[in-house]
Amino acid sequence: MMKALLLQLLFCLPILAQTGPKVLIVTAHPDDETMFPVTVFKITRELKGSADLALVTDASGGFNGMLASKYYGMNMLDSVIGRKHLPLIRKKEMMRAGEVMGIGNFFFLDQRDDFYNRDPKPYLSGQRWDATMVSKRLDELLAKGNYDYVFCLVPHDGQHAHHKAASILALRAVQRMRGRKPIVLGGQAMNKGYTFRFSELEGFPETRLLAAAPVFEYDRSRTFGEDNKHSYMIVADWVKAEHKSQSGDMNTAMHRGDLETFWYFALNGEAGIPQVRQLFDALKSSGY
Repeated sequence: MMKALLLQLLFCLPILAQTGPKVLIVTAHPDDETMFPVTVFKITRELKGSADLALVTDASGGFNGMLASKYYGMNMLDSVIGRKHLPLIRKKEMMRAGEVMGIGNFFFLDQRDDFYNRDPKPYLSGQRWDATMVSKRLDELLAKGNYDYVFCLVPHDGQHAHHKAASILALRAVQRMRGRKPIVLGGQAMNKGYTFRFSELEGFPETRLLAAAPVFEYDRSRTFGEDNKHSYMIVADWVKAEHKSQSGDMNTAMHRGDLETFWYFALNGEAGIPQVRQLFDALKSSGY
C-alpha cells in the first residue's frame, strides 16, 4: 500500500512542480531573447513556470564576431563562412543561453536570415520567407501549448525587418486562435529614464498598443545581498555571454539595459491587464 502511494506521488511530482505561467517566446534570431532574459529566468526558476522558444530564421546571418573568430577558429566576419557554419553555431549558443533561462523546448522554423533591412513586407508576403508555413507552425504550437503569454519584440519602426515580421506573425497567430488566448507582450531592454515611445507600427494594425495599459517593467539592475554587489544583471550577462559568435554586438550590450520593459497590445483587450500586473508583482516579490 505504501509503495503504491509512493509511486502515485512520484508520478504527480512533475504536475505539482509547475505552478507558474507558461510562455512561448517568438523571435527572429538567436540572441533576440537577450531583451528579456531575467523575466524568463524568474518565471521558470522562481515562479515555477515554463518557457518555450520558436526561432523564425535559420540563424545564418550576423557577421560581427571578430573575437569569436579566434574562439571558433574561423573568420566569423566572412559571409560565405558564416552562411555555412553560423546556423549550427548560433542555434547551439541559443540553446546554452536557454539553459540559463530555463527554456524547455526550442522550435526551429528555419527561414532565411538574409540581410539587415527595415521593411517587413517581403517576409510577410511570402517573397523572402515561407510565411504560410511559419503561420501554420505557430498555429500548431499555440493550439498544443496552452500558453498564458507570448513574448516577442516590440515591432517599432527602427527595428530590423526580421524582428518586426516575427512579432507580427506571432500577433496574427494569436488573433486567429479560438477560445482562450494567451496575452501577447512586446519586450525591449531599456535604461532608466528612457524616452522611447511606441503606439503602433504604421500599416500593421495588429501591432497597436492599448492606450489604457501601462508599460510593465522589471528592474534587473536593483542591487541586494552582501554590500549590494548582487543584481539580476548577472543573469542577463550569462545569457549574452553564450552568444560568442556575436562578440561585437554582445560586447556593446554587456551589463547594459537596466529595465526589461513589456508593452501591452490592444488585441489582448483590457481584461488581461490585471493578470499581467499580477505577474509583474510576483516577479518583483520573488527571489531576492
